[in-house]
Amino acid sequence: MDKKNYKFVYIAGFAVIALMVVGTLAYGAGNDSEFSGSDDQGGGIISDLDPGYQPWWDGIFGDYELPSEVESFLFALQAAIGAIIIGFFIGMVHSDNKRKKLENLNSTTE
Repeated sequence: MDKKNYKFVYIAGFAVIALMVVGTLAYGAGNDSEFSGSDDQGGGIISDLDPGYQPWWDGIFGDYELPSEVESFLFALQAAIGAIIIGFFIGMVHSDNKRKKLENLNSTTE
């Protein structure tokens, strides 16, 4: 692929992701939805189905919940670590392709 094709792929990919984000946000705003995590929704459904249900495990910290700032920090840290790993592998593939191109050019000129 030449540079124009790569540019088109990146722009198209970004446009698809942007449309998905905007569509999701618009759908949630149109339905007057509240943002809540799956843990909250799952607990609500379980209590609706079986009001006498007692959880068999309270978690590592028991009933203590981390402050929302700490939860946000841990989520952002997890996302950053994932982005670093993905970026490393993308860079590794890019440098391997660049090295192979240089080796091919050097072998054809010799």
